[in-house]
Amino acid sequence: MNIAPRDREAGARATPTNPDYLIPRATLVSILILIALWLAIYAAGMFTPPLLDDVDTIHAEAAREMLLRHDWVTMYTNGLRYLEKAPLMYWGLAGSYEVFGISDWSTRFPLMLGLLAMVLATYWLGTYAFGERGGFYSGVVLVTSVGPYIFTRFLIPDVLVGLWLTISYYFFLRSLEEGTPSRLTCWGFAAACALNVLTKGLIGLAFPIGTIGLYLLLTRNLRHLAKLRILSSTVVFLVLAAPWHILAALRNPAQGQARGFLWFYFVNEHVMRFLNKRVPPGYDTVPLVLFWALLVLWLVPWAAFLPQAVREVPRRWEQLDSLDRRKRANLLFLLWALAILLFFSFSTRQEYYTIPALPGVALLAGGWLARESSVNATDGERRAGRVSSLVLMCVGILSAGLGLALLSLTHPPPAGADLADLLKKNPQDYDFSLGHVLDFTPQALGMFRGPLLGASLSLLLGTVLNWWMRRRGRPAWGNAALSLMMVALLTCVHVSFARFSPILSSYDLAVAIQKEYQPGDLIVVDGEYHQASTLQFYTHFPLRVLHEPSGNLWYGAKFLDAPHVFETPQSFAMLWDGAARVFLWTDQEDPKELLGMPHFLLARSGGKAIFTNRAP
Repeated sequence: MNIAPRDREAGARATPTNPDYLIPRATLVSILILIALWLAIYAAGMFTPPLLDDVDTIHAEAAREMLLRHDWVTMYTNGLRYLEKAPLMYWGLAGSYEVFGISDWSTRFPLMLGLLAMVLATYWLGTYAFGERGGFYSGVVLVTSVGPYIFTRFLIPDVLVGLWLTISYYFFLRSLEEGTPSRLTCWGFAAACALNVLTKGLIGLAFPIGTIGLYLLLTRNLRHLAKLRILSSTVVFLVLAAPWHILAALRNPAQGQARGFLWFYFVNEHVMRFLNKRVPPGYDTVPLVLFWALLVLWLVPWAAFLPQAVREVPRRWEQLDSLDRRKRANLLFLLWALAILLFFSFSTRQEYYTIPALPGVALLAGGWLARESSVNATDGERRAGRVSSLVLMCVGILSAGLGLALLSLTHPPPAGADLADLLKKNPQDYDFSLGHVLDFTPQALGMFRGPLLGASLSLLLGTVLNWWMRRRGRPAWGNAALSLMMVALLTCVHVSFARFSPILSSYDLAVAIQKEYQPGDLIVVDGEYHQASTLQFYTHFPLRVLHEPSGNLWYGAKFLDAPHVFETPQSFAMLWDGAARVFLWTDQEDPKELLGMPHFLLARSGGKAIFTNRAP
């Protein structure tokens, strides 16, 4: 498979006399290949595994309750106000539920569509900056990289942030080439920023303003701001972004012990979160050096070509007005990534906070890959590609060797073994998104022998074929080998993720409760709500929480109309001895709350259990 459709120069436009007037053939082929890669990698994984505890089902539950309440302004989770997030992703989820019903795949479908839109927008921007071939390779890099795949396994909006940034920067680049930027260009930029604010708050405005401001400052072109129709563009932005914020503030004023929406959303969830003073405290912070390194890691395997791609960024910024579109775009794409890295260098940060920067880095890599594979490529460019492919092959061989060595140390687990019993628990690391990776032991890896073998062979064959093709002067075929390698590798990752999911999900326990539940029964979580949020999404029953108000439910519990959710040890003991049947979710072998009280085990899965106060 040669994944290098014929090129079309950057800026060239089809004309009515051109047979490609509506959809150029190269464009159609490129889009079909990108969609095929998306189908193989992403769409195929929408149906499994069950949704996970924490953000997966907290966000899904908020969308489900939005649909049930017909309230598209104030979100609720477990009957309590959930106002810490912007609404656009939840509107998409609720719309999917309305059309397709509530299921695992309909929950993932809007995010998968968002990922496809980000890939196609990257292709669109890359075509504008580098020509059709450059756009195509930029899309291929993004859709087959590790990072976007990992962080679409659960419901977070960062991919959508990347989508709106890509569209924003397309309109900005257009504005640089228009003597007087058109209304479409300026208003399109404003609309993309507004949608970004509705996706993840003020960073949707801070990132493009910071990146573009830095670009104009470095190129000594701040006067360009005066051309961007600031007044009318601001009106467009406010028309789209302001209504939800105004309605949310009006419907959620200060009440009881709860401060109003404006304080909680803008001060606590933006300013205080940035300063790591949010109430209650949030996640741990990824070490700074690791955070920067992850941007490169998330672009594997294409990160091997980044050094030469970054060298294409012009160094004489003050002369950019006289340089071509490609050089201007390269500088913008680098600043796009750097602005996000610098912003979070002074804030709390998680592993996935770099995801919105990935389209920019993919564009840098894709633009260089297009140059390398063109007929006009220089000997130096071809040589640089061979060097990168050699390095990548060495990494692939070492990784495959490590994988096969681990495989030789593992044994198939006993029939019926629970993966949780084979893992080493590191609860101090679970505040990080990928903290559970540190739990693996040689015994646990025995459950992943097939995916481990498949991943090792994929890495070996893909990197060797890539090097071989580039050595023979066929870099396009080398890129095809890497793309197919990633399809196979990410399939193995998905199979592994599905097998590991009982550790991250309480779905099996929700099924066990559904079989026994009768009206009037109660479900209590021994811990925080997010640890067992899967129970509510799948059973549709409200949860009680044996914990002081904290985490996602802390703010909503302060309102006067908040339902009774939180239990104390004393009130829980009364419930357990009362007439109602109580199901207790716990991740403890012998929960201290049940000491001295009769209790019966209903189900156990993934290191978690359900106890009841009545015999099953």
